[in-house]
This record gives sequence, structure tokens and C-alpha cells, in this order.
Amino acid sequence: MIFNPGTADVRRFFCEVWRKHREAQVLTPIEIQARDLILAHPEYHPDLDDVERALAAEYPVGSGRTNPFLHLSLHLAIIEQRSIDQPRGIAACLAALEQRLGDRHAAEHQAQECLAETIWQAQRSGRPLDERSYVNCLRSRAGLPLQE
Repeated sequence: MIFNPGTADVRRFFCEVWRKHREAQVLTPIEIQARDLILAHPEYHPDLDDVERALAAEYPVGSGRTNPFLHLSLHLAIIEQRSIDQPRGIAACLAALEQRLGDRHAAEHQAQECLAETIWQAQRSGRPLDERSYVNCLRSRAGLPLQE
């Protein structure tokens, strides 16, 4: 079975991680990763304080406000992709991008832009994610030659 959480599930997850952290409760490995991302984004802490408010919140495009739950989720996706090198070559791209920028978190933000664009293109076209385009976006940002 494929894990495909809905918006409410994702928001509850991040709010619960934040609550457990504040209460010094034991966290699972994935919760530790999420907690570290939350701590790296203090601007999102108020969004995570109240699960009911988080469930009701809207982040329309053009509002000038990033959706914190989408942002944190993309971080987690990129961390997972890197750990299993899927799509193939992403780990090397991220390492090169991190070296180029001198900061892992900044490299993940660059990767988020590539991933978001790839997801948007797939949704728009009704086709699967174009892994080659995604990796080439990362390669371009890292200053690596593009794949044919």
C-alpha cells in the first residue's frame, strides 16, 4: 500500500511533532527530522501551535505567504530522496549544490524549487513526474553538466 497522506494528515503530523518537541516527549526518527526542519524555520512556529487553526488555514498562491506545511513536506521529501538516491543521481546533485552554496539547508531550498516546478508540470500535463527534468534542474543549479 502506498502512503498518500492528505492535507489534514500532513498538518496534524507537523503540529504533533511540534507539540511533542515542546513537551520534551520522545520522537520517532521521522519526527526528529521534522522537528529539526521546524527548528530551522522559526517563522513557522506560530502556524504549528494550534492544530485546529492549522487545519483551517489557507495559503492561496499570490498571498505572499509560503504554505509552511508544503515547505516542510518538500524538505522531508528531498531528505528522503537524498537518502535513497532516488531519482538516481539526486544525492550527487544535492552534494554539489550544497558545496556550491556552502549550506545544506540552502541547497534543499534550491531543490524545493526544482521539485515544485516538476510537480506543477506533471499536474499541468497529467503525466508522471519527469525525473530527468527534475535532476537536470538540480544539475543546472549545482553547475553540473546536464543529462541527455
